[in-house]
Formats: sequence, C-alpha cells, structure tokens
Amino acid sequence: MRLLSVSTVAALATTVLSHGLITKPNSRAPGAASLAACGASVVNNIKGDNTSHVEGLPEAAAKDKAYHADQCNLWLCKGLQFGDNKDNVQQWTTGQKVPIDVYIRIPHKGTANISIVDTKTDTYVEGGSNLLYWGDYADEKVKPNYPANQTSFSVTVPDLGGKCRVAGDCVLQWWWYGTGARQTYESCVDFAIVDAVAAAPKLARSRFWNF
Repeated sequence: MRLLSVSTVAALATTVLSHGLITKPNSRAPGAASLAACGASVVNNIKGDNTSHVEGLPEAAAKDKAYHADQCNLWLCKGLQFGDNKDNVQQWTTGQKVPIDVYIRIPHKGTANISIVDTKTDTYVEGGSNLLYWGDYADEKVKPNYPANQTSFSVTVPDLGGKCRVAGDCVLQWWWYGTGARQTYESCVDFAIVDAVAAAPKLARSRFWNF
C-alpha cells in the first residue's frame, strides 16, 4: 500500500486505513532521512498506514538492524525526521492564528492536545504546552458528529521567548491517546518563528520602504 499524500487523505474515507493525522499544514512524512535513522521496517510500517498508532513501531524497529535509537525517537513524531520535510517548514509570527485540519479515520475516545515540542529534548517548549486540550476526544459513540473543533481549529502562536527560530528545533505536535484502545497517535508540523517584517511578502516590504 502506498503512502498517502496528506492532501488526499480526506478523500479516502472508504479505504481501510486507520486513525488520524494532521492534513493542514503539511505534517512530517517519511523519506531518505527517516529511512537512515529508523530503518526500513519502521518506514514501511508508516508508509503502509501513515495514520496509525505509535505502539506498533517499537516492535518493527526491534527487527531492523538499521534502526538507530539515538537518531530515531519513535515517541517524537513517530520517528519521522526533519530532513525529509524541509520543503514544508511553516513561517509563523508570535500571535499569529494558524488553522489546522485533522483527519480522523477511526475514532477512539480519549484525550488530545496541541503543543510545541523541543525536538532535541522531546519536552514542551516553555509557553507552548497544551495550546489546545480536549478531555473527551474522538468518541466513537458520536461518529461522525464529533464537535467541529476536534477536526478543524486554529491555534495562536505563543511567545516562546526567542526559541524555535531555527527550522527543525521545534515542532507543533498533535497528540491523541485513545484510552480504550491504548493507542497513541502523533502528527508533527515543522515551523520557524520569524518577525513580522521577515514574514511579510517581499513585494509588500518593498512598497513599505520605498514609498
């Protein structure tokens, strides 16, 4: 089974894929860097179902001599590497509202949050934890009538104290744990914090400085 493009996931409701991921903005996907760090078993597992849970990955990694635990943290973005996603880095400013869409294929009632994570330490960046939190998320009893803000919402970029200015240092992470299924789902968006002038279109800046 081929890896699904995040731009087409929402159209595949009749397939047998499971669970969920961020579809907007583009979230991390596997490539050569993930293959080198995590090995073919992990990468093929994700390619087979890029929405599935983390718990199945350690077993796949244990069978693969190419898996490097010091490079591939399966509990951070499912081990997916920044090197494969440099073309999808978002540029955000403090205070900006960022729209996010999540695709849920198979619901499992649980809890979920949106947070900003330091990729070097796998810890929350100060000011970036629980930007959004759901105590009752993706309840299968109400499928498909989930509350609208569980699949389409926005987060406000907080003041991160000068952190996350270098792409790859931080990710915005959607984290969902299905309590009944005892399964964890993760999806990560790469971004860098820029000041308002740097984020503005070049044409707009040119007009601003040359009137």
